Amino acid sequence: MQNPLEKNFDNNVETIRSIYNHCSDVVYRPFHITANLRAMIIYIDGISDTALIDEQVLAPFRREQKEEPESLVEFIENTVSVSQMDQVKLLTDCIESISTGKPILLIEGQNYAYSLGLTKFESRSIEEPQAEKVIRGPREGFVESLQVNTSMLRRIIKSPALKIKSMKIGEYSRTSIAIAYIEGIASPQLIEEVETRLKSINLDAILESNYIEEMIEDNPYSPFPQILSTERPDVASSNLLEGRIVIMTDGTPFVLIVPVSFFSMIQAPDDYYERYIVGTIIRWVRYVSLIVTLLLPSFYVAITTFHQEMIPGRLLISISAARESVPFPALVEAIIMELMLEALREAGVRLPNQVGSAVSIVGALIIGQASVQAGLVSAPMVIVVAVTGVASFIIPRYFVGYSIRFLRFPLILLAGTLGLLGIILGILIVITHLCSLRSFGMPYLEPIAPFRKKQIKDVLWRSPFWMMDKSSQVNSALIEDKQQLEGDKT
Repeated sequence: MQNPLEKNFDNNVETIRSIYNHCSDVVYRPFHITANLRAMIIYIDGISDTALIDEQVLAPFRREQKEEPESLVEFIENTVSVSQMDQVKLLTDCIESISTGKPILLIEGQNYAYSLGLTKFESRSIEEPQAEKVIRGPREGFVESLQVNTSMLRRIIKSPALKIKSMKIGEYSRTSIAIAYIEGIASPQLIEEVETRLKSINLDAILESNYIEEMIEDNPYSPFPQILSTERPDVASSNLLEGRIVIMTDGTPFVLIVPVSFFSMIQAPDDYYERYIVGTIIRWVRYVSLIVTLLLPSFYVAITTFHQEMIPGRLLISISAARESVPFPALVEAIIMELMLEALREAGVRLPNQVGSAVSIVGALIIGQASVQAGLVSAPMVIVVAVTGVASFIIPRYFVGYSIRFLRFPLILLAGTLGLLGIILGILIVITHLCSLRSFGMPYLEPIAPFRKKQIKDVLWRSPFWMMDKSSQVNSALIEDKQQLEGDKT
């Protein structure tokens, strides 16, 4: 298919027919440009706009005089009233144009064709993202159309410094990918690195942005995501203004943002749409909830199994009485309840909306109460697991919550075998792993490790906007890291 088009009209048509053999949705519409000059428009029904093809291509040729034009190129370009009209000379370009919804206009006696920008994909309307709702802020989210998504970024950032580069990935899907960044803010080295990693992807198809995420992240074996995904144009625009790069994939509303830190994934749009005092309080509530989600079950297992002396007397008597009829040790009891919580959570997500919430709520109440009455688990354990589950919902990014939730299980095992020493060992392993992670060259725990005083004002608390200079955070951080690495080598 790398061969150029021939001047033999019938050979070109026959070649395309052989490529699209057994494709009933490919339409071949022959017509005459002049009395003796044949032409054919080829398109795929359903992804090309047939009404515009009739109105802007076929109808104008019917109205024109059937005389031989002096200049065929000028005659074609003046007659066809299509704004996006490109001349293609390779068979590969013709096939790609047809497959992406752009009709091909073949002309007799010419070794080139015209690709017409008359695509028409059905897409859903712009709606508020279900997983990233805010109390105050924009109510719009990305959709599955790449063109619509890029236009939403353009509507927010109207500067010509916003650059959008396109490429196609996937041997069979030929999925359109767009890289967005702000020239002068984003690091040129970062832009080059993103392009290099994307071009190195070798897959048959890209059906969702997670295909790309797994192929380009620094450490794919880490439980922590090193790339931020979002459905919100305002979040993507904010990260662009901080020097990050946005990767958009056709066919999915989720865009990828690189590089990111762990703390940027804990932040939510509400932090910046409310007053900075409220945003700071909410952020601290979120940090406390994250610690509770990660450590509360393992801490309960450790103190009830190995460190009963740490429990006040009355509370110890109450816990002992509640656990008197339970046949399992605290470790097994915690794992059973945590697995049940995750099962109910997934059931609520997978079931239809009409019954999903009812099943998860009623299931939790009935199973929890029945388990306590049957003496299979203790009431304090049910309370601990319930508090842990509620705390996990406060984490704004669902995919980050997955990582934290699943880390509870190894910590519970360490707590049930080594007590508080096991918890400390587990925390040290997690922190060491986080310190070793990088996201496209940026340390994952930045600006805490390494410590950056200028950027700390938007991590532990949310400073007022007049105190923050966010436009060059990522760029300056990468430069400082590079200088530090070069200093270490010397």
